Amino acid sequence: MNLFDLVAAWFAEPSTWSGPDSIPTRVAEHLQYTALAMLIAAVIALPLGTVLGHLHRGQALVLTIANTIRALPTLGLVTLVVILSGIGLLPPLIALIVLAVPPMLVNSFEGVRNVDPSVVDAARGVGLRGTATLLGVEIPVALPIILLGVRVAAIQVVSAATIAAYVGLGGLGRFIFDGLGRRDFGQMAGGSIVAAVLAVATEVVFVLLTAFATSPGVSRRSRIGSLGSLVRFTLQPRKQIA
Repeated sequence: MNLFDLVAAWFAEPSTWSGPDSIPTRVAEHLQYTALAMLIAAVIALPLGTVLGHLHRGQALVLTIANTIRALPTLGLVTLVVILSGIGLLPPLIALIVLAVPPMLVNSFEGVRNVDPSVVDAARGVGLRGTATLLGVEIPVALPIILLGVRVAAIQVVSAATIAAYVGLGGLGRFIFDGLGRRDFGQMAGGSIVAAVLAVATEVVFVLLTAFATSPGVSRRSRIGSLGSLVRFTLQPRKQIA
């Protein structure tokens, strides 16, 4: 049988769609790891990035943090944390947070920092100051760029969450690692296909969310400005293997 036949046979098995090792169960586990990592990373990155962008300070700090974090190899980081803390959720969770923080941090910083000064001056002219300007004007104007950073982070985390299976957890990586151990290439390829489809679905969801949340008056300008803030993340490869 060729690989296509093996994958088709795996998808046709009833156990692939029901039971503890089924696709729905593994997708649910995968999304749980992704959501937890994204939530923690957002709590860390978004407030820091927006506040520094509002103050127009810390550009060197933001870029240093982001580039330093990105230099860490994902699998090597998981292995290190396993050595220090043992098997469990913590090692892959830390690795996924490390993946998610840089794009959210840089985009929230750049988005708020590059809000048109005339818009900020107008807000101050009607009596808004400090936090009120940040929350009421700067963040709404910068929202498309901020959401683009969240979107990039989510896609990276969804794609990399297969590493949870490396330390014995669930998720779609279970199909890949178990298939490798059993030399079941249909299961390996099928699991990879499901992971790829989930990443594409994540992209679509965030595109729709951004379109829904963005004011038409700022969408075009924000799309143009976002290219510069993300170019370093889309052009520079990130090491995934220790």
